[in-house]
Amino acid sequence: MSDESTLERAAARAVRAEALLDDELLNETFDTLEKSYIAAWRATTVEDAAGREKLFLAINIVGKVRDHITGVIANGKLARAELKDLAETAERRKRFGII
Repeated sequence: MSDESTLERAAARAVRAEALLDDELLNETFDTLEKSYIAAWRATTVEDAAGREKLFLAINIVGKVRDHITGVIANGKLARAELKDLAETAERRKRFGII
């Protein structure tokens, strides 16, 4: 990441993603989906291999959504650190008359 506006967008997205992961209703939704998929997966018959595969994929998709949101947060933290670095560098240049 290098473009300042891109960094700012990533930092703003991280704030929104953190709010999502802190949201009780969203976490409850993820947990409920995961539990219901697991229960349905366990209830499949031996002959229902296709059904088990679909439910297995559904369970994993819930995790992938959580992982994506966590990744947005991590990218935002990196962006904030890079923005801070850019600001400190600009301040040093200004202080020493380089700009």
